[in-house]
Amino acid sequence: MKLVIINYGAGNIKSIQFAFKRLGIDAVLSNNPDEILAADKVIFPGVGEASTAMKMLKESGLDIIITTLKQPVLGICLGMQLLCKSTEEGNTQGLGVFDTHVKRFSNDVKVPQMGWNVIKDLKSDLFTGVKEGEYMYLVHSYYAEHCAQTIAKTDYGINYASALQHDNFYGVQFHPEKSSIAGEKILNNFLKL
Repeated sequence: MKLVIINYGAGNIKSIQFAFKRLGIDAVLSNNPDEILAADKVIFPGVGEASTAMKMLKESGLDIIITTLKQPVLGICLGMQLLCKSTEEGNTQGLGVFDTHVKRFSNDVKVPQMGWNVIKDLKSDLFTGVKEGEYMYLVHSYYAEHCAQTIAKTDYGINYASALQHDNFYGVQFHPEKSSIAGEKILNNFLKL
């Protein structure tokens, strides 16, 4: 199986690569459109600021490539947020795969949300064998609003979409690569899709 992690300058790529190595998969880091299109599975990672990340995607033409992918794609953290219609972070237009918008948490809660929180209302093969109320590791100041594509929810001052799915596109706000055994199970489920 050829697994490609899109390498467009957003951080956090090595920890994802190591997580798949533990599952016996040597993931390729690439920003080459041909290599990404030829992959069996694609990871769209992201740690950083939305407008800067989108600028890097546009400069490389990867913004167009990503939306045309037909194989399973998993957006992680900022990767998931960039797959939404827009984000308040940097007033950024997203790729529009998920039919929702990304908002900033209110000042009523500590921002960023950093640490462990539960996921619930799980609705996808991505969560096979994952228990309701399982803890996942999160670091984020912005959240995706609920939509028809919500496949997991989390509470942090507000109830928000911590995972989304549309056709072959999946997105998780949490970091499965840092979420212990349950996170590893999600990555393994993604490999089986």
